[in-house]
Amino acid sequence: MTRLHIATAGWTIPRAVAEAFPTEGGGLARYAARFDAVEINSTFYRSHRAATYARWAATTPPGFRFAVKLPRRITHEARLVGAGDALGAFRAEAEQLGDKLGPLLVQLPPSLAYDAAVARTFFADLRKGWPGPVVCEPRHPTWFEAEADALLRDHRIARVAADPARHPLAAVPGGWPGLAYWRLHGSPRMYYSAYEDAALDNLAAEIRAGPARESWCVFDNTTSGAAMANALGLKTRFA
Repeated sequence: MTRLHIATAGWTIPRAVAEAFPTEGGGLARYAARFDAVEINSTFYRSHRAATYARWAATTPPGFRFAVKLPRRITHEARLVGAGDALGAFRAEAEQLGDKLGPLLVQLPPSLAYDAAVARTFFADLRKGWPGPVVCEPRHPTWFEAEADALLRDHRIARVAADPARHPLAAVPGGWPGLAYWRLHGSPRMYYSAYEDAALDNLAAEIRAGPARESWCVFDNTTSGAAMANALGLKTRFA
């Protein structure tokens, strides 16, 4: 198995697991003492100043990586159409992370069906300015057909494996096979439910069996505070 990043969406440390982290330093520094990656979701809702990204990068040790979610004005409002200026502005902000910038996350609304012309244009525009890793979390069933999967592979876009899965194929990584990216939102209650030991065992086995050169596993069940405990639990399975 090649490099694995285990992370949570955001770096808030719940009181229930606080003893697993250093007591000194800010939240991100304490988080980065135990994990080597994090997913930033706040970029979906608003822009961040260049100084903010630079501070995050400076707060974390060498080798740390940030996955950064594309703004909703691109994915949900423009629905991938005519978003070139917004995409360029977002890249310019996120690139302030320097060599700590990991995958860009493109999460699509459940109502956005696959349109070959729209998808091809958008991902081609994205690739013109960003050669690094990109992952896409589609949620409309049409994105799990062979044509859509082939288009993602052609543009080196990894398809997210999500839980809960809205389609049988949504539960497993797809698209470009060089990168695998799991997003665990909590099941059965999204953002709340914790994953039991058996689920973490199965997840670890699936990650080990995958062919990707790099794998990410992000726990997004943060509302109840379960994400951090699940991430720590998964990490012990690879210790």
